[in-house]
Amino acid sequence: MHINAAFSGFSVNDIEKAKDFYVRILGFDLASESMGLQFRLPFGGKLFVYAKPDHKPASYTVLNLVVPDIDDAVDELTVKGVAFERYPNLFPGGEQDEKGIMRSTDPITDGPSIAWFTDPAGNVLAILQDDTPNAS
Repeated sequence: MHINAAFSGFSVNDIEKAKDFYVRILGFDLASESMGLQFRLPFGGKLFVYAKPDHKPASYTVLNLVVPDIDDAVDELTVKGVAFERYPNLFPGGEQDEKGIMRSTDPITDGPSIAWFTDPAGNVLAILQDDTPNAS
């Protein structure tokens, strides 16, 4: 099989609220509004967000955003009104701090520092700081 491209997509219950959130709050580049919202992501990625009348929010992370400094990103989003999710008892030692960040002491063995939030439709998104060698 030859694949020319790949992209991710998920539904929302209000396309205008989603457009405002992904453009104004997250700063995504809106490429098209044909059949939904088509965004250009960094490094050639693409995302398709579409309206679905019987939308049910994803209970898992649908989009991970890698940032150079998780504290700066959390602070910036908090100022814009984003509330970070709190997940008690993620796993032993997986507690979140006062900002909602689950901090990694060793990104190679523990994974990245990460914080979760939702879009207006309730879909779970995450920002993470990947400090592993060769991370992009």
